[in-house]
Amino acid sequence: MATEPQAAGLPVAWRIPLLVLGLLSMLAGVGAGLQRLGWAVPLPHDSLATVHGPLMVAAFFGTVIGLERAVALGKRWGFAAPAACGLGGIALIAGFPPVVALTLTTGGAALLTAVTLCAARRQPALHTRLLSLAAALSAVAGVAWGFGATGLAVAGWMSFLVLTIAGERLELSRFLPPSPVARRVFVGIVALLLFALVLTGRDDAVPGLRLFGFSLALMALWLLRQDVARRTARQPGLTGFIARCLLSGYVWLLTGGLLLALQPAMPLLIDAALHAVFVGFVLAMVFGHAPIIFPAILRVKLPYHASFHLPLVLLHLSLLLRVGGDLAGDAMLRSLGGLGNALCIAVFIVTMALAAFRGGRAQIA
Repeated sequence: MATEPQAAGLPVAWRIPLLVLGLLSMLAGVGAGLQRLGWAVPLPHDSLATVHGPLMVAAFFGTVIGLERAVALGKRWGFAAPAACGLGGIALIAGFPPVVALTLTTGGAALLTAVTLCAARRQPALHTRLLSLAAALSAVAGVAWGFGATGLAVAGWMSFLVLTIAGERLELSRFLPPSPVARRVFVGIVALLLFALVLTGRDDAVPGLRLFGFSLALMALWLLRQDVARRTARQPGLTGFIARCLLSGYVWLLTGGLLLALQPAMPLLIDAALHAVFVGFVLAMVFGHAPIIFPAILRVKLPYHASFHLPLVLLHLSLLLRVGGDLAGDAMLRSLGGLGNALCIAVFIVTMALAAFRGGRAQIA
């Protein structure tokens, strides 16, 4: 959802601690993921490795997306959503019972839904309704995780991120709106995804996961066909960079969807499919939108630089290594790919920090 510069809600100085909470969840989640791959990463407690997914999606992305929506809404109560998600991540890191953390992150997702519904009432449109649905699915996923319905939880959190990104791209498509037929196809794909999501909650989640993967592949094809990024990918500067992030992310979404549709009963294939979506698709979107979202949240300038491509290239190369290791059954390649994924996140953070430093110097000058 596009942020509104005039909407303050909470001073920037108070937004920074909320962002720090999310970043701590991300760092812990990355460490937990590396430990699961066999790397000797020191963690606060051994059980942290079992909550890698909730740390990354419910805590980190819940905080960042919630912060963006709260800034756009411009109401102080809206910041309770990222605060709850961030504190839920801290609870996981500190070793509190999972129910405490999940109550916080699920409550944060419910608040995020309320925030997004406010925006939907203010601007009734397909994309705002879709964003509200996505936020609600994050809350559903948290409840499912708490009751041990792992398939539904994973599919719910994946739907939260995929539909959030699709909704935001649909919002921007007003400059080149899809045809009425294309919009109906889009709604049909979302309906199929929701039907598949329900099926993943059954005792035998495999048929639901296959259909869910198929719906993700259809969503990727729709985005590749309809997104204005197809027309801007060769442009110079930030516009072209964002488009390249988007298109490469859609390819990973297509890959993950197809892998999930093929045979989700194979653990390594599931790992390849999940990380193609959660890492390849989602992080490519983060890298592309960060130069727009972070300035709106923190009121800092992030002037475009060609170095923005470095973490994106590292992301794709390391993920190719990881997915290749999964498909080949090679644990070493898989571990090295996971380490590369962590490295690309670190390079991204450093790149954005340097851009902020350059922006600050330019502002002073």
